[in-house]
Amino acid sequence: MLPVILLLLSGLIILIKGADWLVDGSIALARKFNLSDLAIGLTIVAFGTSAPELVVNTYASFQNHPDIVYGNIIGSNNFNIFIILGIAGLITPLTVKSSTVWKEIPFSLLAVVVLLLLSNDFFTAGKHILTRFDGLLLLLMFGFFLHFFLLV
Repeated sequence: MLPVILLLLSGLIILIKGADWLVDGSIALARKFNLSDLAIGLTIVAFGTSAPELVVNTYASFQNHPDIVYGNIIGSNNFNIFIILGIAGLITPLTVKSSTVWKEIPFSLLAVVVLLLLSNDFFTAGKHILTRFDGLLLLLMFGFFLHFFLLV
């Protein structure tokens, strides 16, 4: 039992130190290219923290377990919004730029609505299926988001 607890604590320490390195490295890289803090959070840090989910979801997809994929994505987003943002708000007041309120948040809500429409049987005659075309559409939306909200 003691080795398991030591491994858990070691993993937590490594996770915290790795997160610290990720944030510091991301900020240094973004400053070098004159990117905003929002751009850092929406791209570099988001990619880094979502990489494990990508691996799990890819594996689950190949194993034909779509419920794992949906549950992981929706659960992770809910956890990040409600728990992580809630705890961060308890620690210190969080200021939100008006561009975030009027651009990024509505686009995120649009993505949820698009996923709802694509995943339901509105267009597929009774089959609840997310096709390769739908996946391509979601990737194109993400590219649009990066281009118009971060790079312009």
